[in-house]
Parts: sequence; C-alpha cells; structure tokens
Amino acid sequence: MGNAANRAKTKWNASRYKQVKVSVDPGIASAFRVACEVVGVSMAGELSRFMAEYSAISKKRKPVIAADDMSTRRKRRKSITEMISTMERIRDAESISHDNVPENLRGTDSYEATEESLSVMDEVLDLLETIY
Repeated sequence: MGNAANRAKTKWNASRYKQVKVSVDPGIASAFRVACEVVGVSMAGELSRFMAEYSAISKKRKPVIAADDMSTRRKRRKSITEMISTMERIRDAESISHDNVPENLRGTDSYEATEESLSVMDEVLDLLETIY
C-alpha cells in the first residue's frame, strides 16, 4: 500500500505544482531555513508566497530595458518616444505649477529655477524630436 500511496501523491503533486530549483549561497539558505522554522512556516510556502507577491507587483511595473535590448533602431526609437512622452507630461505638470505660482512669489529663486527647468526641458525635447 505504501508504494501505491506514494505514486498517487506524486501524481497528484505533479498535476498541481511546478518544481523550481534555486541555487543560493549556503549561508542564505541556512538563514532562510532557520527563519522559517522560527516563524513556523515551510520554506516552500514562503517562497511560493514571495513569488506570487513579486509576480503581482511586477505586472504593475514597466519593464526595465536592458542595454542589449536596444539592438535595433526600432527598439531605440520606441524607447526614445516613450521618454519624450514622459518628459512632456513632466513638463506640462511643471508648467501648470509654474503658472499657478502666486504673484508675490514670482521672481523668487525657486520661481526662476522652475522657468529655467522648463526652458531646458523644451530644448531637450526639441533635440530629441529632431534626432528621432
């Protein structure tokens, strides 16, 4: 009966779980094992929970573009276009903030710094749009 039960359990696990092999520094593995024992949770359970949370968070993030991901002009153009769009939104928000500064604060160092940043952003956007 033991063999039949083991086969059934193995078959059931294989149909519902995916084994993930992870190689880590022995010190990290040992510390993780001890931490899980202290808290009273399984290592597999904690890793599964972490993977689920990380996957949910990652869906909300925009992917980071690696340097080797810029292999074609089309990919670089797309990244520049996204950057231009982001800069335009920042510039627009800065412009709205700048326009809403009360009269008594106009002419201050902060106000002039905002004007300068708007000017620089406009120059950068013009250059990027000209190049691409």
